[in-house]
Amino acid sequence: MTRVLVVDDEPQIVRALVINLKARKYEVDAAPDGRTALETAASRHPDVVVLDLGLPDMDGVEVIRGLRGWTRVPILVLSARHSSDEKVEALDAGADDYVTKPFGMDELLARLRAAVRRAEPVAGGDEDDVLVETEGFTVDLAAKKVNRAGRDVRLTPTEWHLLEVLVRNTGRLVSQKQLLQEVWGPSYGTETNYLRVYMAQLRRKLEADPSHPKHFITEPGMGYRFEK
Repeated sequence: MTRVLVVDDEPQIVRALVINLKARKYEVDAAPDGRTALETAASRHPDVVVLDLGLPDMDGVEVIRGLRGWTRVPILVLSARHSSDEKVEALDAGADDYVTKPFGMDELLARLRAAVRRAEPVAGGDEDDVLVETEGFTVDLAAKKVNRAGRDVRLTPTEWHLLEVLVRNTGRLVSQKQLLQEVWGPSYGTETNYLRVYMAQLRRKLEADPSHPKHFITEPGMGYRFEK
């Protein structure tokens, strides 16, 4: 059963989320502030975190960074902040998606399901295409691991899913719309700022020179391409 950690200091929102999630057979823990959220995550090991940014004791972005220090659990940000810069900051810190308050429960649950799905292990695949090697790093699609210079590289679920889509289409242009819909879901198609943030993170983690990428190539206005 999927365990969800809801982090929000508004009791009515927590109550609505708990009722709706439990009705759909999720196990739910709740935390009213950042400190409790980090402690609960460490002890309860949720499968996904729904996180408000406006917490009473610390900014939600700090909670994201605290979680990303040790876990790749999907993080769905829930916040009343509307500016693009704040959304990008949360995504850059390691969040997987962003829902703006007020929100529709159906939309939030759909995005939560998508975030959990992105974190699931890769199934199947032919032996010949599960291990992709470049001169600087190796991608093991079956084990869902990336190794660079003899060390595993920690990727968030969304970073991994984006990498997986590109690697499985090595040498082919993948459009912005296709990437958004495959990684974030069918209701996405125009949130190109997501792609900019996550491609920058993949380059930073995997490219020898992120400012002059050899493997993660941008086709301006069209999409991205992975080259070995």
